Amino acid sequence: MRKLFAFLAKYSVLILFIILETISFSMIVNNDGYQQSVFFSSGNTLIASLYKVNNSVFEYFYLKKANEGLAKENVNLQNELANLKLRLDTLKARPTDDVQTPSIDPNLEINYILAKVINNSTNKQLNYITLNKGLRDGVRKDMGVINEDGVVGVVSNVSEKFAVVIPILNPRIHFNGKFVKNNYNGFVNWDGVDYRFAKLNDIARHVIFSKGDSLVTSGYSHSFPEGILIGTVDDFNIEESDAYFDIRVKLAVNFRTLSYVKLIDYLNYEERLNLENEMQ
Repeated sequence: MRKLFAFLAKYSVLILFIILETISFSMIVNNDGYQQSVFFSSGNTLIASLYKVNNSVFEYFYLKKANEGLAKENVNLQNELANLKLRLDTLKARPTDDVQTPSIDPNLEINYILAKVINNSTNKQLNYITLNKGLRDGVRKDMGVINEDGVVGVVSNVSEKFAVVIPILNPRIHFNGKFVKNNYNGFVNWDGVDYRFAKLNDIARHVIFSKGDSLVTSGYSHSFPEGILIGTVDDFNIEESDAYFDIRVKLAVNFRTLSYVKLIDYLNYEERLNLENEMQ
């Protein structure tokens, strides 16, 4: 009890000040309509700000989950589309008087695997991308990697849970591409200058094309089916003594904003690879 009295005696001035301030503030708010409105307005503003912060946090996590869900749904739809396209191509190849339902060899079909980009570089000479999917998810070396815009790269290394991709933005890799309008094909590779552009090589001077023409995968590789967008012709030049054009391609993919990608799983990959290796 003596300690309590000693405490009160020591801080009596401060305690009295707090009591008087509380009484004064209460009287002002209760008796002055303007001050009362200011007080409650300030309180409402604070509460509204807290709700806004809370909603922003909620929306961030909700949208993140929604985006992931949309990406998965997109992959499922693309799997169905690839299989339907295969059936359509099979129908076109059959005689017109053959009305039987075509049987599709499941080993010829393509499957897409969704993956999240967890590391990505664009400002180096030898860039790479790391994905959160690996062997346990069905990922293997040499799988083609795309997103909703076009070609991203090719899987180079795989562990149980992760995969490393060599993107177009790496001079160690090149892609076979062709013009949509005339089917002339060449090799696309990066010159290490700008992450937005690559070079198209081996296009002879007699080939007719224009700025803005689309370039897609030729289907000649083990990694990509035919028709996936690589980019568009941004600029080109040829000297009198040159046999081939110098062509700059505006890449379809913005590598600075990569988030989700799709890995292309050829279900007949091993058979094709083994057969072609026998010829070497």
